[in-house]
Amino acid sequence: MTTHSWGILASELTKALGLQHAPIAITFTNDLPAAPLLEGDTPAPSGDGRTGKVPAGCVFWMKAADQTFTTVPADHYNCSVGSVTHGLKKLEEVMANEDVQGILEAEWVTPEEAMQLPVVQEKHNYVVYGPLADTPVDPDVILLRINAFQGMVINDAFSSMDIVGKPQCHIIPMAKEQNKIAMSTGCMLSRIRTGMSPHEMTCTIPASRLAEVVDKLETRRKANAAVGAYANQDLARFAGI
Repeated sequence: MTTHSWGILASELTKALGLQHAPIAITFTNDLPAAPLLEGDTPAPSGDGRTGKVPAGCVFWMKAADQTFTTVPADHYNCSVGSVTHGLKKLEEVMANEDVQGILEAEWVTPEEAMQLPVVQEKHNYVVYGPLADTPVDPDVILLRINAFQGMVINDAFSSMDIVGKPQCHIIPMAKEQNKIAMSTGCMLSRIRTGMSPHEMTCTIPASRLAEVVDKLETRRKANAAVGAYANQDLARFAGI
Protein backbone atom coordinates (compact mmCIF):
# COMPACT_ATOMS: atom_id res chain seq x y z
CA MET A 1 0.00 0.00 0.00
CA THR A 2 1.27 3.51 -0.77
CA THR A 3 1.89 6.14 1.87
CA HIS A 4 -0.87 8.14 0.16
CA SER A 5 -3.34 5.32 0.86
CA TRP A 6 -2.41 5.21 4.54
CA GLY A 7 -3.04 8.95 4.72
CA ILE A 8 -6.51 8.53 3.23
CA LEU A 9 -7.34 5.71 5.63
CA ALA A 10 -6.07 7.77 8.57
CA SER A 11 -8.39 10.61 7.55
CA GLU A 12 -11.38 8.32 7.08
CA LEU A 13 -10.73 6.55 10.39
CA THR A 14 -10.47 9.87 12.22
CA LYS A 15 -13.74 11.06 10.69
CA ALA A 16 -15.64 7.80 11.33
CA LEU A 17 -14.75 7.82 15.04
CA GLY A 18 -14.34 11.54 15.68
CA LEU A 19 -10.86 10.89 17.05
CA GLN A 20 -9.19 13.57 19.16
CA HIS A 21 -5.77 11.93 18.77
CA ALA A 22 -4.08 10.96 15.51
CA PRO A 23 -4.01 7.22 14.73
CA ILE A 24 -0.52 5.86 15.39
CA ALA A 25 1.35 3.50 13.06
CA ILE A 26 3.65 0.94 14.68
CA THR A 27 6.07 -1.02 12.52
CA PHE A 28 8.43 -3.83 13.51
CA THR A 29 11.34 -4.24 11.11
CA ASN A 30 14.86 -5.61 10.79
CA ASP A 31 15.85 -3.09 8.12
CA LEU A 32 16.82 0.44 9.07
CA PRO A 33 13.82 2.53 7.98
CA ALA A 34 13.77 6.05 6.58
CA ALA A 35 12.45 7.49 9.84
CA PRO A 36 15.21 9.04 12.01
CA LEU A 37 16.39 7.33 15.14
CA LEU A 38 14.85 8.73 18.31
CA GLU A 39 17.17 11.23 19.94
CA GLY A 40 17.65 11.75 23.65
CA ASP A 41 19.62 10.53 26.63
CA THR A 42 18.93 7.62 28.96
CA PRO A 43 18.89 8.05 32.75
CA ALA A 44 21.22 6.24 35.11
CA PRO A 45 20.29 2.55 35.33
CA SER A 46 18.10 1.25 38.13
CA GLY A 47 19.51 -1.17 40.66
CA ASP A 48 18.86 -4.09 38.31
CA GLY A 49 20.37 -2.29 35.32
CA ARG A 50 17.19 -1.13 33.58
CA THR A 51 17.12 2.05 31.55
CA GLY A 52 15.82 3.30 28.22
CA LYS A 53 14.86 6.40 26.28
CA VAL A 54 11.46 6.49 28.05
CA PRO A 55 9.95 4.89 31.19
CA ALA A 56 8.04 2.34 29.08
CA GLY A 57 7.34 1.52 25.45
CA CYS A 58 3.78 2.86 25.77
CA VAL A 59 5.25 6.34 26.22
CA PHE A 60 6.34 6.17 22.58
CA TRP A 61 2.63 6.24 21.69
CA MET A 62 2.40 9.74 23.15
CA LYS A 63 5.55 10.95 21.39
CA ALA A 64 4.31 9.51 18.09
CA ALA A 65 1.26 11.77 17.97
CA ASP A 66 3.15 14.43 16.02
CA GLN A 67 6.45 12.89 14.89
CA THR A 68 7.73 9.72 13.22
CA PHE A 69 10.82 8.09 14.69
CA THR A 70 12.71 4.82 14.91
CA THR A 71 13.57 3.05 18.16
CA VAL A 72 16.01 0.24 18.92
CA PRO A 73 15.35 -2.49 21.50
CA ALA A 74 17.43 -0.82 24.21
CA ASP A 75 15.17 2.23 24.04
CA HIS A 76 12.38 0.05 25.49
CA TYR A 77 14.28 -1.77 28.20
CA ASN A 78 13.26 0.29 31.24
CA CYS A 79 9.90 -1.52 31.26
CA SER A 80 10.41 -5.26 31.58
CA VAL A 81 6.79 -6.11 30.81
CA GLY A 82 6.73 -4.04 27.64
CA SER A 83 10.06 -5.48 26.55
CA VAL A 84 8.50 -8.93 26.74
CA THR A 85 5.21 -8.11 25.01
CA HIS A 86 7.12 -6.42 22.17
CA GLY A 87 9.31 -9.49 21.69
CA LEU A 88 12.49 -7.66 22.71
CA LYS A 89 13.24 -9.86 25.72
CA LYS A 90 12.12 -13.27 26.94
CA LEU A 91 10.09 -13.54 30.12
CA GLU A 92 12.79 -15.59 31.83
CA GLU A 93 15.27 -12.76 31.20
CA VAL A 94 13.23 -10.25 33.20
CA MET A 95 11.57 -12.28 35.98
CA ALA A 96 14.19 -11.22 38.54
CA ASN A 97 14.00 -7.52 37.63
CA GLU A 98 12.84 -5.04 40.26
CA ASP A 99 9.79 -3.89 38.32
CA VAL A 100 8.57 -7.43 37.71
CA GLN A 101 9.13 -8.44 41.32
CA GLY A 102 7.31 -5.31 42.45
CA ILE A 103 4.15 -6.06 40.50
CA LEU A 104 4.23 -9.70 41.56
CA GLU A 105 4.62 -8.76 45.24
CA ALA A 106 1.75 -6.29 44.91
CA GLU A 107 -0.33 -9.15 43.44
CA TRP A 108 -1.01 -6.98 40.41
CA VAL A 109 -0.44 -10.08 38.29
CA THR A 110 0.46 -13.66 39.07
CA PRO A 111 3.37 -15.56 37.51
CA GLU A 112 0.79 -17.74 35.76
CA GLU A 113 -0.87 -14.69 34.18
CA ALA A 114 2.52 -13.37 33.09
CA MET A 115 3.29 -16.65 31.35
CA GLN A 116 0.10 -16.38 29.28
CA LEU A 117 0.73 -12.90 27.89
CA PRO A 118 0.72 -12.65 24.09
CA VAL A 119 4.05 -11.45 22.73
CA VAL A 120 5.57 -10.44 19.42
CA GLN A 121 7.22 -13.67 18.33
CA GLU A 122 10.35 -12.32 16.64
CA LYS A 123 12.87 -9.89 18.09
CA HIS A 124 13.22 -7.03 15.63
CA ASN A 125 16.07 -4.60 15.21
CA TYR A 126 13.80 -1.57 15.05
CA VAL A 127 10.32 -0.41 16.00
CA VAL A 128 8.97 2.65 14.15
CA TYR A 129 6.31 4.92 15.63
CA GLY A 130 4.49 7.90 14.14
CA PRO A 131 1.22 9.33 12.87
CA LEU A 132 -0.45 6.92 10.46
CA ALA A 133 -1.03 9.75 8.00
CA ASP A 134 2.73 10.27 7.67
CA THR A 135 4.01 6.70 7.83
CA PRO A 136 7.00 6.13 5.51
CA VAL A 137 6.56 2.33 5.63
CA ASP A 138 3.69 -0.14 5.68
CA PRO A 139 2.88 -0.55 9.40
CA ASP A 140 2.01 -3.71 11.30
CA VAL A 141 -0.33 -2.22 13.90
CA ILE A 142 -2.54 0.84 14.14
CA LEU A 143 -3.01 2.16 17.68
CA LEU A 144 -5.85 4.45 18.73
CA ARG A 145 -6.40 6.50 21.86
CA ILE A 146 -10.15 6.53 22.32
CA ASN A 147 -12.88 7.54 24.74
CA ALA A 148 -15.84 5.47 25.92
CA PHE A 149 -18.11 6.67 23.10
CA GLN A 150 -15.56 5.73 20.45
CA GLY A 151 -15.05 2.39 22.18
CA MET A 152 -18.81 1.83 21.97
CA VAL A 153 -18.77 2.42 18.21
CA ILE A 154 -15.83 0.06 17.66
CA ASN A 155 -17.38 -2.63 19.82
CA ASP A 156 -20.69 -2.18 17.99
CA ALA A 157 -18.92 -2.84 14.68
CA PHE A 158 -16.82 -5.73 16.01
CA SER A 159 -18.84 -7.26 18.82
CA SER A 160 -16.60 -10.32 19.08
CA MET A 161 -13.45 -8.25 19.61
CA ASP A 162 -11.24 -8.80 22.64
CA ILE A 163 -11.54 -6.24 25.45
CA VAL A 164 -8.69 -6.69 27.91
CA GLY A 165 -6.94 -4.92 30.78
CA LYS A 166 -3.43 -5.10 32.15
CA PRO A 167 -0.85 -4.76 30.85
CA GLN A 168 -2.08 -2.27 28.28
CA CYS A 169 0.74 -3.01 25.84
CA HIS A 170 -0.24 -6.60 25.16
CA ILE A 171 -2.83 -5.44 22.65
CA ILE A 172 0.14 -4.76 20.33
CA PRO A 173 1.00 -8.46 19.83
CA MET A 174 -2.69 -9.33 19.80
CA ALA A 175 -3.01 -7.23 16.65
CA LYS A 176 0.32 -8.16 15.12
CA GLU A 177 0.49 -11.88 15.85
CA GLN A 178 -3.16 -12.86 16.21
CA ASN A 179 -4.67 -10.49 13.61
CA LYS A 180 -7.18 -9.30 16.22
CA ILE A 181 -8.82 -5.96 16.80
CA ALA A 182 -8.25 -5.50 20.52
CA MET A 183 -9.28 -2.87 23.05
CA SER A 184 -7.62 -2.23 26.40
CA THR A 185 -9.16 -0.53 29.40
CA GLY A 186 -5.59 0.42 30.27
CA CYS A 187 -3.41 -0.38 33.24
CA MET A 188 -2.07 1.59 36.19
CA LEU A 189 1.55 1.26 35.09
CA SER A 190 0.81 2.67 31.67
CA ARG A 191 -1.54 5.40 32.84
CA ILE A 192 1.06 6.76 35.27
CA ARG A 193 3.90 6.60 32.75
CA THR A 194 1.99 8.03 29.79
CA GLY A 195 -0.19 10.53 31.61
CA MET A 196 -3.24 9.19 29.79
CA SER A 197 -6.53 10.67 30.92
CA PRO A 198 -8.74 8.48 33.14
CA HIS A 199 -11.33 8.79 30.36
CA GLU A 200 -9.07 7.28 27.68
CA MET A 201 -8.69 3.71 26.46
CA THR A 202 -6.65 2.21 23.65
CA CYS A 203 -7.42 0.02 20.68
CA THR A 204 -5.18 -1.76 18.19
CA ILE A 205 -6.03 -2.76 14.64
CA PRO A 206 -3.96 -5.04 12.38
CA ALA A 207 -2.83 -2.76 9.58
CA SER A 208 -3.88 -5.35 7.01
CA ARG A 209 -7.49 -5.02 8.25
CA LEU A 210 -7.66 -1.23 8.39
CA ALA A 211 -9.68 -0.76 5.18
CA GLU A 212 -12.24 -3.30 6.47
CA VAL A 213 -12.40 -1.53 9.82
CA VAL A 214 -12.89 1.91 8.28
CA ASP A 215 -15.71 0.61 6.09
CA LYS A 216 -17.57 -0.98 9.01
CA LEU A 217 -17.06 2.04 11.26
CA GLU A 218 -18.47 4.37 8.63
CA THR A 219 -21.55 2.14 8.41
CA ARG A 220 -21.92 2.25 12.20
CA ARG A 221 -21.45 6.04 12.24
CA LYS A 222 -24.39 6.47 9.89
CA ALA A 223 -26.53 4.02 11.87
CA ASN A 224 -25.72 5.78 15.14
CA ALA A 225 -26.57 9.15 13.60
CA ALA A 226 -29.99 7.82 12.58
CA VAL A 227 -30.66 6.31 16.00
CA GLY A 228 -29.41 9.46 17.68
CA ALA A 229 -31.81 11.58 15.66
CA TYR A 230 -34.69 9.33 16.73
CA ALA A 231 -33.63 9.40 20.38
CA ASN A 232 -33.45 13.20 20.38
CA GLN A 233 -36.86 13.46 18.75
CA ASP A 234 -38.39 11.04 21.24
CA LEU A 235 -36.72 12.84 24.15
CA ALA A 236 -38.39 16.08 23.13
CA ARG A 237 -41.76 14.67 24.28
CA PHE A 238 -40.47 14.79 27.85
CA ALA A 239 -39.35 18.41 27.71
CA GLY A 240 -40.95 20.50 30.41
CA ILE A 241 -42.40 17.55 32.33
